[in-house]
Amino acid sequence: MSTSQSRSTSQSSGSRLQWSLVVPVKVLARAKTRMSAAAGPHREALALAVATDTVAAALRCARVRTVIVVTDDPLPAADLAALGALVVPDVPDAGLNPALVHGAGRGRELAPGTGMGALSADLPALRPLELARVLDAAARAPESFVPDAAGIGTTLYTARPGVAFSPAFGGESRAAHRARGVREILLPGTDSVRRDVDTVEDLRAALELGAGPRTTAVAARLPAFA
Repeated sequence: MSTSQSRSTSQSSGSRLQWSLVVPVKVLARAKTRMSAAAGPHREALALAVATDTVAAALRCARVRTVIVVTDDPLPAADLAALGALVVPDVPDAGLNPALVHGAGRGRELAPGTGMGALSADLPALRPLELARVLDAAARAPESFVPDAAGIGTTLYTARPGVAFSPAFGGESRAAHRARGVREILLPGTDSVRRDVDTVEDLRAALELGAGPRTTAVAARLPAFA
């Protein structure tokens, strides 16, 4: 094999599609309401910690070029921008999916050659290597999604470059994505990509997986985990 052939083969085997991920972050006053009783005065701190651990892990993923956070809350906006995320306001102000499409538009302006994804902000145990495996699998289909641990919702939706970005988050989004023919990704050993947190039981499961430092610190203040 010639030197040029060897270099070409090495580049081909080592190259992977890069991704821009949109992460929607609620105004903290409206976040984690299902955990109000358990979290009490720590509810907003918990919501911020979960989102921060999620974004920090996504930014450490080798396949992720950019994380675009869509939020109208100045507190998470400042914290997540400090981590290296691009923060944009929810200009459409028309619900979750329009916010994600808005963020994706900014992502494609900045990096038109990347794949585009929408990632839940509720994945405090997210592991960069597991996310990379899922994104590599997503690169093989026009659109893909990952169902949540309960098998009802969605934690990640992706569209390859040049493919229309049409997420269907909310409610029974797993069924909605499947009905549209979006490829479902279920890889063994990627539990952290599916483990979203909406309830105390979810938080306990995330802590058992190994939640990020901010979530772990706030959880330690809750009576259920003290």
